[in-house]
Amino acid sequence: MIGNLKERIKMMQQWFEDAKLGIFIHWGIYAVKGVSESWSFYHGSISYEDYMKQCDGFTAKNYDPEYWAELFKNIGAKYAVLTTKHHDGVALWDTKLSDLNVVKKTPAGKDLVRPFAEAMRKEGIKVGLYFSHIDWSHPDYASILREDEREAGESFKKHKYTHPEGEEDFEAWERFLKFHRGQLEELMTNFAPVDLLWFDGDWEKSAQQWRMKELREFLHKLNPNVVLNSRMWGYGDYKTPEQGIPIIRPEGPWEFCVTINDSWGYQHKDKNYKSVRQLIRMFADCIGMGGNMLLDIGPMEDGSIDKEQEKRLLGLGEWINKHKEAIYETKAGLPLGHFYGPTTLSKDNKTLYLFCFDKPYDDIPVKGIRNKIKKISVLGSEKELSYKKIGGAPWVNIPGILWIDVEDEFIDKNCTVIKVEFEEELDLYREAGQNIELN
Repeated sequence: MIGNLKERIKMMQQWFEDAKLGIFIHWGIYAVKGVSESWSFYHGSISYEDYMKQCDGFTAKNYDPEYWAELFKNIGAKYAVLTTKHHDGVALWDTKLSDLNVVKKTPAGKDLVRPFAEAMRKEGIKVGLYFSHIDWSHPDYASILREDEREAGESFKKHKYTHPEGEEDFEAWERFLKFHRGQLEELMTNFAPVDLLWFDGDWEKSAQQWRMKELREFLHKLNPNVVLNSRMWGYGDYKTPEQGIPIIRPEGPWEFCVTINDSWGYQHKDKNYKSVRQLIRMFADCIGMGGNMLLDIGPMEDGSIDKEQEKRLLGLGEWINKHKEAIYETKAGLPLGHFYGPTTLSKDNKTLYLFCFDKPYDDIPVKGIRNKIKKISVLGSEKELSYKKIGGAPWVNIPGILWIDVEDEFIDKNCTVIKVEFEEELDLYREAGQNIELN
């Protein structure tokens, strides 16, 4: 039974592991003033009342989800995640459980989630919906303490949006959980099939208080194939490190979520954009360790995408489209120490792709390759590259270093990809008695 469950989960997750690139969309009323989403009032940089007044300026008048979907497809994204409700509690759909939604409270006056889901499906892009467990606007949310906070007594600082001012109200918490499940059921049924749920905010209460195990079961009853991110206190399907690329490859499926500048939502003052080359480097690092990159953009309040953000998306997409073979239908490449840069490996283990960020001043070295080489070329070119192996002790099956000569005319200004083809499956050497499992 356990084996069958593991197989089902593996099949469910396969599209996710093959996706490589997703687009994160932080869109909400916070784009009106260009303030930090929800956190701006939580930390007091703006009052709650002034934050909520942004509802009056949220028009979505230029919202064109078909254009979004076409753009995402053209740059090579395989899934997209929309913030349906951030910690502020403002829903982008016509929820029947609260009046705090864009249909009732903003000039947009319409459900924004359904057109998103329909447009993405039309282009073959998997539909992801972000949902915050937290709701700092709901009257029943700040009703109980997390267990460790309760044990700490008065030694920790309470926050009015998170903690009860007086005695804990467990009945209020039960009402909030009913509301929480109700909104999730709306998302899962109104916009079905939802391919991925991207949760946030699990840290404010414990797994037991959220009843995460039961939540996972509840969601799988609504859709047994939905993929769940890790912000469920261990009951999710994959890890999602944020803003910092892992140094060591995480175990299991994972995704690196990162902003295109420094902000999640649209902030007109934030001009600190990452360059196309930097985005390509981060992306290559992710796929080289078997992960995805979820690249975040923040549309303006009217639904249009800032030109600087779009420019970077298109630049990344141009490079991806040129090097598709090394990205899709591949898996994590060489372990650390074999090559100075990211690598990917074809699923049949017979083709290795080397990502070279900088122009080489000499031959490019690859260590530990025991295989007979069939062909080496720059991806996108049929011209074979010259190479040689130096050193090694073949009488004990220790290979020399493979040195590849890359001519200047084949160097890509952003990242050159070298294709190394083998006669048989890749056979790696690490050290005596150590075997390498390629998965």
